[in-house]
Amino acid sequence: MMKTTDFAKNLTTFFGNYLPGVKNLSGNTILSYRDAFRLLLMFCRDVRKITPEKLCFKMFNIGLVSDFLEWLQNERGCSIATRNQRLVAIHAFFHYVQVQEPGQIHLCQQILQIPCKKCQQPLVRHLTPEQLKDLLASPDAYTQSGRRDMTLLSVLYDTGARVQELCDLRVRDIRLDHPAVIDIDR
Repeated sequence: MMKTTDFAKNLTTFFGNYLPGVKNLSGNTILSYRDAFRLLLMFCRDVRKITPEKLCFKMFNIGLVSDFLEWLQNERGCSIATRNQRLVAIHAFFHYVQVQEPGQIHLCQQILQIPCKKCQQPLVRHLTPEQLKDLLASPDAYTQSGRRDMTLLSVLYDTGARVQELCDLRVRDIRLDHPAVIDIDR
């Protein structure tokens, strides 16, 4: 019978308990983190010749993680933003591990010092007053669905909320008394 490694035990608990239960992360974020570790395991298996069942903390170091990040960019053609997102997932795991496995704190702190790469931020364009007027005039205010759509567009514009945050709103999140407030950050 194969012995479970310290890495495997902690990774399982990280995904099974910590992310959904303690951090209360969304399913999409957890899936993104899972994909980062799936790629890390593929890199270890295919490039470093370390099978997942043998991977343990003593095999981790800055070099392994840095090589993985370079592999993502150079071999897989990932953008800097994607590389950075994978690093964020790795950082989240090692933040978790440093508390769960105090004997690994030095390794964790080394991994946590790996910086994200700078990347060109896309220029955020804003609507002109005329464009906003046209957008809000597009729904038919004489129909129930048109008034609903106009309200949704107004709330999205006024709050800067994401569509999913708007979908998650409940009546209790909206206060119409002065000053009117929508609590998106529950």
